[in-house]
Amino acid sequence: MTKGLSLFEKRRRRNRTALRARAGTRPRLSVHRSGKHIYAQVIDDEAGRTLASASTLANHEGKTATVAAATEVGKRVAEAAKAAGVTQVVFDRGGFLFHGRVKALAEAAREAGLEF
Repeated sequence: MTKGLSLFEKRRRRNRTALRARAGTRPRLSVHRSGKHIYAQVIDDEAGRTLASASTLANHEGKTATVAAATEVGKRVAEAAKAAGVTQVVFDRGGFLFHGRVKALAEAAREAGLEF
């Protein structure tokens, strides 16, 4: 079934499988990074709905593909998650390597009060 998948897709599947094994009932903080923007959302997989989200698309001044912009998104998604009553999540890097903008978003979310 994995024949023909890119290395990115294989890494994404491997990461999500491991998350499901250890997540339990915790929501998932999913990150997507593009060349210009970064997106984060807290997803309740059991109910199939998004509890909180943030991105560089809205309410952001200046460059959007920077570590500073990712830090801001991490803070905003953590605040939105806490407002929705979520304090513990599992971090889904979505196949992206844990460095640069992805790492900055995760560290900012931790500092803002999310536990993972």
